[in-house]
Amino acid sequence: MAAIDGKELFARLQKGEHLNLLDVREEIEYHTYNIGGKNIPLSKFKENPDQLTCNKTDEIIVVCKVGLRSETAAKILMKNGYIQVRNLTGGLRALQKLSK
Repeated sequence: MAAIDGKELFARLQKGEHLNLLDVREEIEYHTYNIGGKNIPLSKFKENPDQLTCNKTDEIIVVCKVGLRSETAAKILMKNGYIQVRNLTGGLRALQKLSK
């Protein structure tokens, strides 16, 4: 599993790149603030990681508030055969600091 920092993700979002984002926060957190992507809370994702509709060779960037839940989800993806999984270091908090 590789990491992606807030600066790189912010730059890619600014360019309008199409990214496979997986947000593993709870729904209420997602609706309060998000950067798009698919929202599957970690608790539900653990039960069924195959609900993600990406190819196992696609780059998937996993995000959460500070990077801990997303790291867990990224490990689950890797165990299930996804090969280009990246965890947002510092989570969305790090990204929010850059966008101010």
